[in-house]
Amino acid sequence: MSYNKELAAAKKAVSLAARLCQKMQKAILQSDVQSKSDKSPVTVADYGSQALVSYALQRELPSELFSLVAEEDSEDLLKDGGQETLERITKLVNDILASDGSYSDSTLSTEDIVKAIDCGKSEGGSQGRHWVLDPIDGTKGFLRGDQYAIALALLDEGTVVLGVLACPNLPLTSIAGGSQQSLPGEVGCLFFSVVGGGTYMQPLDSSSAVKVQVNATDNPEEASLFESYEAAHSMHDLSSSIVKKLGVKAPPVRIDSQAKYGALSRGDGVIYLRFPHKGYREKIWDHAAGCIVVSEAGGLVTDVAGNPLDFSRGRYLDLDTGIIVTNQKLMPSLLKAVRESIEEKASSL
Repeated sequence: MSYNKELAAAKKAVSLAARLCQKMQKAILQSDVQSKSDKSPVTVADYGSQALVSYALQRELPSELFSLVAEEDSEDLLKDGGQETLERITKLVNDILASDGSYSDSTLSTEDIVKAIDCGKSEGGSQGRHWVLDPIDGTKGFLRGDQYAIALALLDEGTVVLGVLACPNLPLTSIAGGSQQSLPGEVGCLFFSVVGGGTYMQPLDSSSAVKVQVNATDNPEEASLFESYEAAHSMHDLSSSIVKKLGVKAPPVRIDSQAKYGALSRGDGVIYLRFPHKGYREKIWDHAAGCIVVSEAGGLVTDVAGNPLDFSRGRYLDLDTGIIVTNQKLMPSLLKAVRESIEEKASSL
């Protein structure tokens, strides 16, 4: 089945949201808000990104039944004190739409914005089509001026069939070895995949796409590891025990968000490990787009038992312990090292 129309709509929606996020990140860094307790610009960017994606998808695909599984809802905006934030979101969304010019026939009201945000309340599941969105994945990276992503995927009958990942701060050249610094103008990547069609990357501000592939090394010593920047998001001690078993020499590259999946899909690193702390439930929007982007580039994304991730169960991924991503050659030895390290950790408790 062809998903060309859906892919074009998704790329358009995510690019608009990326523009909004870039504008807000610049404002946050200039106003030094990130060191205060007031995180309202993040709120504005999260809600604004979700509203834009929701609105643009519905405009681009008007004849389709629309279902969106997304992180935000309008509950806090409709409480006392939320009106000012809602007005800021509305102005920002309208400014982005006006500067793009595609939908110049409409100015959105605060009610329109609330409606667009609340389209994201869908439960997803194994039947029908559902868009899956993380409007800003990697909020802490966003606040620091580092990596974040706008991640959008399409589920069809419970399977991820399309993914678009905008990484506004990811350099266009490799970050292997941990270099996330690059010359001005050389950041901003859009990764996209359709099932059976491979993975492509293009600059956010251009339409010249190149096909990308994961690094296919079978030598663990050459295999660099990506993991979450925040220790709260993954057990770094378990990861280091695993890579030691494998013989990985390079120090881990720690970056926020699904930008890791994008970087892996083009071969910047070889392994991504994520082991959340006990009690944490993974949400489908944190992995759906990244998962297809890596898989279509020739990689594998599994749980600790080696099973593919199941996005058909609603808003959560109920997983066996964690998520493991690498190429096909290294996966058997990586799974073995993971199981051994988990058993050792359990027996030492």
